[in-house]
Amino acid sequence: MAHILIVEDNHDYRELLQNFLENAGHTVSVAEDGAEALEAVRNNKFDLILLDIMLPKIDGYGVCEYIRKTSDVPIIMLTALDSEAHQVKGFNLSIDDYVSKSTSIQIILHKVAAVLRRTSLQESEKLIFCDISMDDKTHMTYVYGQELELTLREFEILRELLLRPGEVVARKYLLDKLWNYNYYGDARIVDTHIKNIRKKLGGADCIEAVRGVGYKLKKVD
Repeated sequence: MAHILIVEDNHDYRELLQNFLENAGHTVSVAEDGAEALEAVRNNKFDLILLDIMLPKIDGYGVCEYIRKTSDVPIIMLTALDSEAHQVKGFNLSIDDYVSKSTSIQIILHKVAAVLRRTSLQESEKLIFCDISMDDKTHMTYVYGQELELTLREFEILRELLLRPGEVVARKYLLDKLWNYNYYGDARIVDTHIKNIRKKLGGADCIEAVRGVGYKLKKVD
């Protein structure tokens, strides 16, 4: 099940949510204010965040804005502020849902399940290895959560490696597939593209050359 962070300063309501979510099989962490929430996000990987707006130290909007600079983790704003203006402000920060605290716990649980289900479907279109994430649908690549600028050919080569983590992908295979079986030039064209990809990956580079054959992805210690 999911690892969920509850960011809520009201002890009773926070405990109520935690109990229901844990009874539903989820792992739950809690934060009582905005600063504590950001510290939790920096040190843990969450599948979903339930975020109040009126928080001590840093309000929910500030927390959300900071998170969205580096992560697309699903966020549901769960708050007593239910005006249209507050909701619009939340959705402008790319939240996934906005729920009033007057909503029953059972409905909140259903909304949590719906967001997690939707996220799971979206992630099925992503290729992830170590600190590299590639969205095959949007042709976007990310390293440490930051967008990586790749040429189309670089994207295609890295995609072939991400599809087979740990396996050797031969130069000939890449030439045949990506150059449409009609490339008769120097096979080192692949090496040139790999060199450029590795340079762009920087500290996240996990491409290993297999002499005389091709390349593979390996986990970096």
